[in-house]
Amino acid sequence: MTELADRRLGPRRESSGRTLPVRIELLRQLRRRRTQITLALFALLPVILWIAFSVGNSSSPGQAGLSLTDLAQTSGPNFVVFALFSSASFLFVVVVALFFGDTVASEASWSSLRYLLAIPVPRVRLLRQKVIVASLLSAVVIGVLPLVALALGTLVYGDGAFASPTGETLPYGAGVLRLALAVVYIALQLTWVAGVATLLSVATDAPLGAVGGAVLVSILSQILDTVDALGSIRQVLPTHYAFAWTDLLTADVDGTDMARGVLAAFVWATAFGATAVWWFRRKDITS
Repeated sequence: MTELADRRLGPRRESSGRTLPVRIELLRQLRRRRTQITLALFALLPVILWIAFSVGNSSSPGQAGLSLTDLAQTSGPNFVVFALFSSASFLFVVVVALFFGDTVASEASWSSLRYLLAIPVPRVRLLRQKVIVASLLSAVVIGVLPLVALALGTLVYGDGAFASPTGETLPYGAGVLRLALAVVYIALQLTWVAGVATLLSVATDAPLGAVGGAVLVSILSQILDTVDALGSIRQVLPTHYAFAWTDLLTADVDGTDMARGVLAAFVWATAFGATAVWWFRRKDITS
């Protein structure tokens, strides 16, 4: 009897292991207007910044006491640094929260989640495939902004050396390499946002609630990080090391804070992600 049951269930188990391939889900998400608009906006952001610099007033290059805004107009790498500073603490958080907070909640809001599970797509596989696609889309968007900023900044402001407000400089090639590592760090540090957004996505049927909730958690963490009375407790906050990538822009790189930032992000992401899997496996699907 058991052998007969295994024979009947065998093909079904094999087919369920091949359902919802990443390629199909990725193409599905790329066709969504939300994804296309997000990619377009992040590609246009460096152009918008360049226009803003062009119509505004700024200090003369080489003048003492230049701000980060003024230095943005001295070379391509400096323009990229300004774009990253402008986006790292909020815009990148919103993007990651958008793609991950929309994973399961959107299917529930469209009343298509139970049909996906009836194909059948195992719950853990469904969540895993959607997280993989959300990771790919987030990485692409986070990478598009500095790539466009570097190309535009180099074209408009030249391929000069990177210069920091403290007076340190890096050759163009070394500056670009450091910026590439900075983008990788930003992406890794934002994995905690992916975790909390995924958890909220499986806990609610409202995509905006999941996205907004993840962004609010980030804002709350940033606010708490400014409270000096918390002392060393602030080091466990997921946003405490959000700007540790700036250590890469110095002549002598100290990677201690970046290592701590990645470790903290992975710990939070693992905790939130494991909770999301546990919740989704036990959730009563009604939509």
